[in-house]
Amino acid sequence: MRVSRRVMSAAVAAGMVMSAAAACGGDDKKDDDGSAPAGGGALKGTKVEVAAKWTGPEEANFRKVLKAFEKKTGATVAYASTGENTDAYLGPRLAAKNPPDVAVLPQPGLMRQYAAKGSLKPLAADVVSEVGTNFSPYWKDLGSYEGRAYGVMIKAAYKSILWYRPQVFADAGVQPPATFDDLVKAAGTLQDAGTTPFTLAAGPQDSWTLTDWFENVYLSQAGPDNYDKLAKHEIKWTDPTVGKALETLAKVWGRPDLINGGVSAATKTKFDESVTQTFGQNKAAMVYGGDFAAANIATTKAKVGTDAKVFAFPKAGGTAPAVLGGDVAVALKDGKGAQELMRFLASPEAGKVWAGLGGYLTPNKGVAPDAYSDPIAKQLIAQLQQAGDNARYDMSDLAPAAFGATPGKGEWEALRTFVQKPSDVKGTQARLEAEAAKAYK
Repeated sequence: MRVSRRVMSAAVAAGMVMSAAAACGGDDKKDDDGSAPAGGGALKGTKVEVAAKWTGPEEANFRKVLKAFEKKTGATVAYASTGENTDAYLGPRLAAKNPPDVAVLPQPGLMRQYAAKGSLKPLAADVVSEVGTNFSPYWKDLGSYEGRAYGVMIKAAYKSILWYRPQVFADAGVQPPATFDDLVKAAGTLQDAGTTPFTLAAGPQDSWTLTDWFENVYLSQAGPDNYDKLAKHEIKWTDPTVGKALETLAKVWGRPDLINGGVSAATKTKFDESVTQTFGQNKAAMVYGGDFAAANIATTKAKVGTDAKVFAFPKAGGTAPAVLGGDVAVALKDGKGAQELMRFLASPEAGKVWAGLGGYLTPNKGVAPDAYSDPIAKQLIAQLQQAGDNARYDMSDLAPAAFGATPGKGEWEALRTFVQKPSDVKGTQARLEAEAAKAYK
């Protein structure tokens, strides 16, 4: 059953972070049960291969988490990057019966597809216990399929923010906008002051940013109930609510002068590049990106919390949007190495290592707020606590991968085409519906 069929209650939306705020953090030198860590060679000689989409700073940070696992257990871990199309990488390896031991999937929808095909190994009892101790029922359910636990939601993302350069805003006399119309007005003021308002990542491999823009606008305008229906394809993409959201997005996407390099540059720009252009090269005032963009900003001279700040994604309707995402780790092979790594990734120990590196949020309630290294993460924890009934999981990540998570196809490419022709609202809706109809069969 698709997780989008469940309505996320206030407790669910806030629980991922409020429970973390209530936790005390614990002793890094002990496992969650209070015993001394295995350390020094419990898995000496065991090789574990892990595949995930991360590259650049996110990969570097994840490798440090894996290094902590190696130090704790004596195992040797090899990392492989799947690229943005995780299914295209894993599919052939699964078919050849040579998958990695563990994979990190960017969508619960993809996890359920693999589980339905019998490609995943259920979590061992001690891993299930670790998940039950450290995660709320909602996040445990996201890693389950038909009542069996297969995944660990090891990384959460808060996607309802825009990053901006506060000094540029101050110089232009602009305050962070609260509504989408105010966002458009602020963009005009910034442009008049001599600064290009936005960088936009709409390259073929990074058009997921466009789905996030859409989801924030749609959730705000159409409301949570319609969001749930569209996520389940119970209403069609030709519905007037979708058209209204596209028309709203065109207020920005349809203005090439507001975007660094115009449409031709945007449709070739990768996400990492869009962040660097804003904070490393000072080519724009703001850029869309979840909390994880902090890791990219950290590679520039800009300092998160001072030179780079965030404001809530502006309301386009009656609802303040709160879109959440997350990455789920799964085991693809039997063996102690895979299950031990899964148990480690479900532990507060792994989360604390990661939280100290920046660009990271976790639903693990054993990771206290003071474990986070940057002030933005602390700000987002407070923002998530206020999300309430309006919060929803990323719609494209709940969809079949063919529609919501494939570069050059489905929703990604339909919205990328819309950036190039923002006047074609009806045509874009028709393309979206045609692709959704195929994927949801």
